[in-house]
Amino acid sequence: MEIYKKAPEHLAFCPYRICPLGAHSDHNLGKITGFAIDKGIHIAYRPKQNGIVELCSLQFEKRAQWHINEVPRTKEGDWADYLRGATLKLTEKYRIVKGISGVIEGSLPIGGLSSSAAVVLAFLKALCDVNEISPTPQELIMMSVRAENEYVGVNSGKLDQSCEMYARKNHMLFLDTKDDTYELIPASPSMKPYKIAIFFSGVERTLAGSKFNMRVDELRSAAYALAAYAGMDYGKFQETNMRDIPREVYDKYKDLLPENWHKRAEHWMSEFDRVQKGAEAWRNGDIEEYGRLSFKSGWSSIYNWETGSPELKTLYDIMTHTEGIYGGRFSGAGFKGCCMALIDPAFQESIVRNVTEEYLKAFPGLKGKYMVHICDSADGLV
Repeated sequence: MEIYKKAPEHLAFCPYRICPLGAHSDHNLGKITGFAIDKGIHIAYRPKQNGIVELCSLQFEKRAQWHINEVPRTKEGDWADYLRGATLKLTEKYRIVKGISGVIEGSLPIGGLSSSAAVVLAFLKALCDVNEISPTPQELIMMSVRAENEYVGVNSGKLDQSCEMYARKNHMLFLDTKDDTYELIPASPSMKPYKIAIFFSGVERTLAGSKFNMRVDELRSAAYALAAYAGMDYGKFQETNMRDIPREVYDKYKDLLPENWHKRAEHWMSEFDRVQKGAEAWRNGDIEEYGRLSFKSGWSSIYNWETGSPELKTLYDIMTHTEGIYGGRFSGAGFKGCCMALIDPAFQESIVRNVTEEYLKAFPGLKGKYMVHICDSADGLV
């Protein structure tokens, strides 16, 4: 209202997501477990009959504008690149004639909760609604993924979008990114109560500017080499995935890999096993075992995937010896951003106090930037 002098006609919301198990595996067709949380991206908007998209973000100063049929073919290096890319992908499949004017607000700081995927899905929903088109959930997921991969240049998988689309409150999403089959496993009546803690390091990050793409290429290189060692058929490098490599092939030839490739492959293989075990633990109502596996996932992200800023490594270490935390890990790529944890609500106050005191003792300069939010699980895109 203050920016456009008119009241919005519609509101789109997409939640953020957490992935306690399955990190750094979806881009090579792994399995994941995840949840949506009750914080996310809101877009308040009105249709524009002239086909112009005009957006403001409360997190960024620059206003973004383009016509739906005249989107720049290369990224411009600002926050709206994800949305330009999404516009291109939508117009490749559907005829759209109306644009939107809108304001975007994120309910948590940027970094680690897939804010880019959430804003793209909320934007696509808004643009589809004003043009009266109804892509399937899978179409929306893939448009968002392709916007990140092909336009922005981030070699991500579909973990983020799938969690934000399919998740349901008090259910764990168990997704196979190879064939997109998924199961929503409800929290067992016998499960101990839980809430989701988000610990923001106070340091934000961008995936495209991190070592994320390099890690993905190293993993794919390992898969390509393993296929060659085993005499398996293989084609283009970008079409090779660790999911194509049988466990027995990995075990036989892994020691021939360069050290970095070996580490990336070891993370992927061990994470695949942890996801399987984690889904079974959740199904059985054993949140403590699920949490332990998430802590192990965090360890592997540090030492095998070799990610994690000093701030996030410190947060992770504090979490591992804090009473009342079932488990947790970096959220997102892990170079900056935040950590997530599944916690026992009975310990909520002491967890917040103890983690905060220890973290700010290590990084006093981040006081005022570091923050904690306690969340619940939530439904996906609405």
